[in-house]
Amino acid sequence: MNYMENFEEAEKQDKLRSKILKYILYKKRTEQEIRQKFCEEDENAIEEAIQYLKELKYIDDFDYIARSVQEFMNLKSLSCKEIHYKLYQKGINKRLIEEYFEKYENELLEYEIKSAQKIWNKKIQKSDEKIVKEFLYKKGYKQETIEQICRGDC
Repeated sequence: MNYMENFEEAEKQDKLRSKILKYILYKKRTEQEIRQKFCEEDENAIEEAIQYLKELKYIDDFDYIARSVQEFMNLKSLSCKEIHYKLYQKGINKRLIEEYFEKYENELLEYEIKSAQKIWNKKIQKSDEKIVKEFLYKKGYKQETIEQICRGDC
């Protein structure tokens, strides 16, 4: 490769990095979301850009999981199963999700109990116990959690 070809290649790579950076600075994205968005680009160039931005910590799926879980915990009443599924839908590596859930197992279990309790308190006023139990079960809450709430152990 001559100097001009090297320069043009470096310029193309820089433009791609800039486009990706602009995309992830607007809103945190997973590595998979980036790959989907820029699938029309050269695969090697995408790979290089992703690796470069990972080194700079602009792309970090584990951090994405932590931020998303925190957001879910603050804004919604979800079971751990629902959170897991939402993260998996984003294209995050299942191993990374499992690693996060293992690391923060106690906090997530505590959140799930509070979340189920909140739903229970809201729904039990309008429905009977069996219907509320079924609702919680369908939402992915663990059987032990549902039974614990029914007994009033929380």
